[in-house]
Amino acid sequence: MVVGAALAVLGAAGMVLIARADAAAAPAYHPTRLAHVGDAKQLIVVTGASTTSSYATLRTYQKNADGTWSAKFSAMPARNGYKGWVPAAQRVQDTGTSPQGTFAITTAFGLKKNPGTKVPYRLADGNDYWVGDQKDPKTYNLVQASASAKRTWRTGEAERLAAYPTQYEYAAVIDFNRPDPKTVSWNAGYGEYVTSRPVNVRLGSAIFLHINGKGSTAGCVSVSRTNLINVLKWLDPAKKPRIVMAPLAEIGKA
Repeated sequence: MVVGAALAVLGAAGMVLIARADAAAAPAYHPTRLAHVGDAKQLIVVTGASTTSSYATLRTYQKNADGTWSAKFSAMPARNGYKGWVPAAQRVQDTGTSPQGTFAITTAFGLKKNPGTKVPYRLADGNDYWVGDQKDPKTYNLVQASASAKRTWRTGEAERLAAYPTQYEYAAVIDFNRPDPKTVSWNAGYGEYVTSRPVNVRLGSAIFLHINGKGSTAGCVSVSRTNLINVLKWLDPAKKPRIVMAPLAEIGKA
């Protein structure tokens, strides 16, 4: 082997070692160290301070044309469930925990008009409810346009979106335990949306990325109003955005 060729080989080997070292040096929440990124080109990564903490940090990443990832916005202070975190498959409704895992973000809503997001957006009003009635699986974790007199779900087991004018001024829906949209249809007889393939009513419903309230959440993730609007404007369904959320020590497996 000639000297030039040998140096080239050594140089290439050195580059490989550097690349591996760089990957190893990346923080646990970096996209290159996450397990279920899939084909997403936009990532929201939420890391909890600990398993039991309701304080978190939200980071945003976008995939570049060369396959690398870069941060979009500065890290944002966030809040999560008042009882901390639990793996998504082990979550129980009304326990104040946020589900650990990786979830798509395919829709958004708000009590004010679309702030500029490309994600399909629902302008909510005083008639809108998000159902969490465990005794009515076919409407579970679905938004309903009104409390029809013939409805099968109970208003006491649903969130009236207008009851949270601060938090739900704008929100992105986290696809945790949601029925497949292809299974959802309108039942005119009862005046409600129903699914032919109900999800697990034990796990909980209405997990959103929304605006901060006065403190922790009941399971959602919240950030400041300014930060949420920036994130919503950035989200693009063509880039298949996902949110990865878990305590920092578990984020690589979420």
